[in-house]
Order: sequence, then structure tokens, then C-alpha cells
Amino acid sequence: MSLGAATPRRVLVVDDDREIVEMTRLILESGGYEVIPALSGAEALRNASHKRPDLILLDINMPGMDGWETLKILKVDEATQDIPVAMFSIKLELRDKLQGLKHGAFDYITKPFSYDEILERVRRIFEKLSHAGGR
Repeated sequence: MSLGAATPRRVLVVDDDREIVEMTRLILESGGYEVIPALSGAEALRNASHKRPDLILLDINMPGMDGWETLKILKVDEATQDIPVAMFSIKLELRDKLQGLKHGAFDYITKPFSYDEILERVRRIFEKLSHAGGR
């Protein structure tokens, strides 16, 4: 890699639906992002701690450890508490959004999403983080 080349932003995509993870991976990689897949909350916690993504897209509805429990653990672990998390779900109710914000979610991305929408939402999250002095 040359000295002037920027390192791609790393996005951990967490969903129990393998097709959604794969579709999201293809979209984000086409936008220049590096994608780390995870199919469960437990796998997300391992990947977040070891691979240090710049952003986590976290599904709410997963069997076993759901997105809420995963978010809570991410936000109390010193190794992962500063990684921004966007909840990634079909849930649209205000109480769900408030619960996520209460537990440290940075944003929400609703499913289903379009190719252009997911790229723009992720780009805007990174833009907000840059302006706020974050990751």
C-alpha cells in the first residue's frame, strides 16, 4: 500500500440471515468499505473485539443473543464501547428507536433498504463521526 492510500473503513454487519449479510457485504464492498460478517450476537462480540471495525450494523431480531443484548455488552466493554453502532432492523416503532438510543446506538437503518440508501446512510454516519471528532 502506498503512503497516500487511505485504509478502507471496516463495517461489521450482524444479522442472523446469511442472505442479508451477503447482500449488505456486496453493496458496501462496492462502495469501498471492508466488511466483517457475523451471523449472531456472540460472533459479533468476538469480531468487534478482535477486528476493531469502524462501524457496526446490528440487527435487532436474532435468536439467542438479540441485538439489544449485544448492544449492551458492546457498550460496557472497554474494547468496544467507542465503536458506533447502527441498529439494522425492520422494526420501526418509536419505542425500539428509543431503546436503542438509550443503550448507545448511534443511528438506525431500516430494512428493507435499497443499494443507494445503505451506501448513503453508512457514508453519512462516517461523515457525522468525522465532524464530531469520532472514529
